[in-house]
Amino acid sequence: MQEIKEETLFKLVEEAGKALKNSYAPYSNIHVASAVLTNTGRVYLGVNVENASYGLTICAERSAISAMITNGDRKPVTIAIVTDLEEPLPPCGACRQVIAEFNPEATIIMYSARTGKYVIKNLRELLPSPFRFEK
Repeated sequence: MQEIKEETLFKLVEEAGKALKNSYAPYSNIHVASAVLTNTGRVYLGVNVENASYGLTICAERSAISAMITNGDRKPVTIAIVTDLEEPLPPCGACRQVIAEFNPEATIIMYSARTGKYVIKNLRELLPSPFRFEK
């Protein structure tokens, strides 16, 4: 796993934390925000957006990755996931696969805004065998 500068960790967590209030979670009441740092040094934000039809819900991580792609970047280096739960929240399986599409070696920071607890892992630890489509 790449070494994360402490200032980078705090910057990403702070940026995601600012966006947390914009989360739309009327059904689960689990609010999540994400900040994606790319290899170009740009940061993209996303929040979870729930829907009454749960399958249409968009996770914060995929929301931020979509913003990254929309703006022309393609390689997330570090992704912060901030929640208001007691414990840090890891990315769901779908989000792990989406992140792996762009960088299977991404560093994932999971942070609880409520308690200040955090966990840092390499995506390979969370998803050791991502799906790959070979032409």
